[in-house]
Parts: sequence; structure tokens; C-alpha cells
Amino acid sequence: MTHRSYAHEKTKSAGLQPGSDNERLEFLGDCVLNFVTGDFLYEHFPDKAEGELTTLRAALVNEAQVAAFANAIGLGDYLKLGVGAERDRSRDRASVLSSTFEALIGAYYLDCDGDIESIRIYLEPVFESVIPALENTVTQINPKSQLQNWAQIQHHEIPEYKIVASSGPDHSKTFTVEVSVAGQILGRGMGQSKQIAEKLAAQQALKKIS
Repeated sequence: MTHRSYAHEKTKSAGLQPGSDNERLEFLGDCVLNFVTGDFLYEHFPDKAEGELTTLRAALVNEAQVAAFANAIGLGDYLKLGVGAERDRSRDRASVLSSTFEALIGAYYLDCDGDIESIRIYLEPVFESVIPALENTVTQINPKSQLQNWAQIQHHEIPEYKIVASSGPDHSKTFTVEVSVAGQILGRGMGQSKQIAEKLAAQQALKKIS
């Protein structure tokens, strides 16, 4: 596995060509990983709503979790790093490990001539080993997911988040977001990003409906 730092340093001395690092494989592997994850969750959780599946997929392929998959097979030991990246302990960084795992999936996909079933056979037990813990964590800590589940059950709708105000300079804005379900405003949140404001609005809405 070839990190871009190694490829950059060795382009001339080792005869490597530009672009001979993992990055193109990372792009392909990311696409394949997201598809197989969605397919896995759709098949294994026929009773879960779209919001729950979306939240689980995000948890299953986020940087920290994919890095854990890489660590589980010792993938970092096979990663070629440049001198500077090695000194900075990039081999242990979640961002590097997750990208390397994606590159591995991309390489495997090409090696089996695009047979997605082979990728599925490899990844399913990997997913199954962490799904129970992820499912429990997502349910407990994601207020937007909880609110969406409630809205779909009670109103057959998903919550609508709307930015109602913003203030401050471009590099440090504060956003105010309202969340409504079936035309009724249930919560309001304020934060330094839209995501934080939406999360706080969902928390307030959950307190109201409970």
C-alpha cells in the first residue's frame, strides 16, 4: 500500500510514476464500500426506516470505524510512507488508515474483475461484528436520528430543518435553525455550524415531544 508521501519522495529515485499512490484506489474503494454497506443494511434490516438506515450507514463507514477495520487486519504494517509522514506517525492516524482500507477494497474490486459479490462476502462478517454496538450507540446519541424515527412513525414524514438566522463574519458564523414536523415547529438550536444547530434543535424537539 503506497501513501502519497512515499510516492512523492520516490517518484524519481525509485522510478515510480506520478499517480502511483493509493489515491485513485481510495476513490474507487470508497464508492464500492458505500454501495456494499447500503446493500448490507437494506437486506439485514427490513424493518428499519430510511432515516435509521442512513444513520447506521454513516456510522459504519465513518473515518474512525473504517480505521478500526484497517487496524483489525494490521493494514498499517503494509503501508509505505514517506520520511516525514513516518516521523509524524501517520501510520497510526485514523484518516490514513481509513483511506488505506478504502484503497484495499478498490484493489480487491479490480482484482476480482468487478465482482461485487466477492466484496460482499468479505465485508459482511466485518460489518456483522460491529453492527450491534453501532446500532446501540446511534440510537442513544443521535438526536436527529431519534427525531426522524419518531416523525416517520407518527406522521409518515421526515423533520424539516430551516435556517432562520445567521450572524457573524464568514469565517465564524453562528446559525439558528428551526426544526418542524407536519408544519409544527418543535425545536430551535443555535451553533457555529449548521450541523450543530440542527442537532441542538432536534434535542429541544425531543424534549418537547417526550
